This record gives sequence, structure tokens and C-alpha cells, in this order.
Amino acid sequence: MKIAIVQIRGTIGTSQRSVDTLRMLNLTNPNSVTVVEDGPHIQGMLHFVKHLVTWGPADENTVKAIAKKKGKQISLNPPKKGYGRKGIKTPFSRGGAYGNRAEKINDLISRML
Repeated sequence: MKIAIVQIRGTIGTSQRSVDTLRMLNLTNPNSVTVVEDGPHIQGMLHFVKHLVTWGPADENTVKAIAKKKGKQISLNPPKKGYGRKGIKTPFSRGGAYGNRAEKINDLISRML
């Protein structure tokens, strides 16, 4: 299963380990997206940087749209109508932006393309 990961926050003030983890996930700046195969090592990396990214399983249309835009890792526009009503400092489960979005990641990426 493929997972789409979107970086929603910058790395100023975070640990070097978090910056290195984002680099391993091919995320270089806010609003960048990457699509990777799911696995236990990816889940561990996501758990470590969960306050900086949002993720979820990507459907075929989303993967094709990202590939059409530009390869595996691209920088997108900020999403139309924002990330969520409570902003990027609150988890998705509480109405914010970061963390696991499940199927709603496809809607977010379509608003960013």
C-alpha cells in the first residue's frame, strides 16, 4: 500500500534527528509531498515526525496526479481553504492538521495541486 506524506510545518527549532528523518522521507520544505510504500520502518519515521507531517493511504488517482505534476517528491501550493479549522498545531483527530488523516489525505492533496 502506498502512503502519501505531506510536510505541513517547517524545521526551525526542531531537533537534527527530526530534520534527518524528514530528509530520509524526501521531504525538504513545507507543502512538499512524497509517496512511499508502507512498512514498519516508515511507520516508525512517521511516529517520530508526526507533529511536522500529515499522511494517509493514497489512491491511484492521487498517485497519478502527483506523478504527472513532477516525479516522486514535489512542492505543492498551500491547500485551498487551509489545513483545518484549528490550524497546523493541533492533531487531525481534534480538528487540526498534523497526524494520520486516513482517506482524507487524497482530498487535501487535490486541494494543493
